[in-house]
Amino acid sequence: MTVITCRNVSFAYEGAVVLRDINFTADAGDYLWVIGENGSGKTTLIRGILGLKKPDAGTITPGLSSREIGYLPQQMAARRDFPAGVYEVVLSGRLGKRVFHPFYTRRDKQAAEENLVRLGIGELRNRCYRELSGGQQRRVLLARSLCAGSRLLILDEPAAGLDPLVTPELYRLIERINRESGLTVIMVSHDMQGAMRYASRILHLKNEQLFFGKPEDYEKSEAGKIFLRDHKND
Repeated sequence: MTVITCRNVSFAYEGAVVLRDINFTADAGDYLWVIGENGSGKTTLIRGILGLKKPDAGTITPGLSSREIGYLPQQMAARRDFPAGVYEVVLSGRLGKRVFHPFYTRRDKQAAEENLVRLGIGELRNRCYRELSGGQQRRVLLARSLCAGSRLLILDEPAAGLDPLVTPELYRLIERINRESGLTVIMVSHDMQGAMRYASRILHLKNEQLFFGKPEDYEKSEAGKIFLRDHKND
């Protein structure tokens, strides 16, 4: 099943094109890494997929409803200081599903508990979010995103600011969730080594589409050779 289809998509800000001619599909169970330097259009594309920005040309066709999509944005200072408990933060991921029912249901609470266990943070459920380490906070927000979306998870630089020793652990955790649940994952990153190790598909942007395909084909492409060379020590 196709989850996202982009056809000839372009975006502009104040009349200036920032991303052009994007063509790719993400299927059920894919682990797609969207890579590129800062300012290459990665976050703009994600905003388009989420319906937060309309393309100036082309079409983005989601095969899912917004209630099936979980989104973990870039970690900001305000999000590191939530004055709430871990369980409440995770449970709040279900808010988007509360259309006709103003209160959390038993199913919502069960989803929160399951995702706490799934992310290995069950013992933190009664802790205050802002007292946690950066890696623990990221797991809490990931659990919240999983509560929000059942079929597609979009992660915008989830490892940004994390200790280098914690980052591989986070990547392995996301890979396991993708592999075991069949959840489609779209990861926005500039981590080339992570993309080559974990991705099933790579989309390379530089204000246009330089490459879309399998990691082994990316490694042989001109765009891949240059990017891998420039980021071999990342």
